[in-house]
Amino acid sequence: MNKLALFPLDQLPVADWVEGATEWITNTFSGLFDVLQSLGSTVMDGLTGLLMMIPPAIFIIALAVLAYFISHKSWSLPSFVLIGLGYILNQGLWSDLMNTVTLVLVSSLVSVVIGVPLGILASKYDPVQKVLKPILDFMQTMPAFVYLIPAVAFFGIGTVPGVFASVIFALPPTVRMTNLGIRQVPEDLDEAAEAFGSTPSQKLFQVELPIAKSTIMAGVNQTVMLALSMVVTGSMIGAPGLGRIVLSSLQRAQVGTGFVAGLGIVILAIIIDRLTLFATEDKRK
Repeated sequence: MNKLALFPLDQLPVADWVEGATEWITNTFSGLFDVLQSLGSTVMDGLTGLLMMIPPAIFIIALAVLAYFISHKSWSLPSFVLIGLGYILNQGLWSDLMNTVTLVLVSSLVSVVIGVPLGILASKYDPVQKVLKPILDFMQTMPAFVYLIPAVAFFGIGTVPGVFASVIFALPPTVRMTNLGIRQVPEDLDEAAEAFGSTPSQKLFQVELPIAKSTIMAGVNQTVMLALSMVVTGSMIGAPGLGRIVLSSLQRAQVGTGFVAGLGIVILAIIIDRLTLFATEDKRK
């Protein structure tokens, strides 16, 4: 007996539904998308230009000094910054590095600006958490390449769709960790704040957020790293930076060039990860 006979329903036109919804959104909000594309491109080009105005040597030394103080005056991270960024500069990848830094900064900032308020809402209202949980699960389990499809449909090719895809991919950790951090605040502290007449906003900003900041910063760290992991994927839809060199090397089977650019991404990832972790440790004190 054919097992398919047990399910006589016709194939659901899921693909047609999704395409229809995407086309409707694109047509309905085309003006908004055009504004966001223009504004986003202007901001990112301006930020990249600002970073490029800083002489590489000064940028490297300043970041090494920052790493020295933020790492409790340890020389390991500053030395890595000097060697790693010096390598990127030596390989002629400085402009691509700045484009990558811009993409990561903007994507991370947008994710945090959206994610922290959502996490606060989820921690305060259980229905919000119940609605957000499956959405965040979907966002984290969906392959990253899938996010490129709506990004291109809404914004076309370029830097802005790369940021859009990166934000969707990198947003969940900040929301989850903000929600978790606030919910883990001891109840006796909340009760004490209420007993002293604190308003809900005072209790949030003066008690709950300061206590939950280490957990929130851990989520921010994960968000930044996920945004950086989208560098190569975003290059498939025109996002500039080191990821574009890796993609081009893959297409042309240029192993050496791809390795050089890939190592640059690894160096940047390590530097960002260590800086954010040390910043979190400093705030815990």
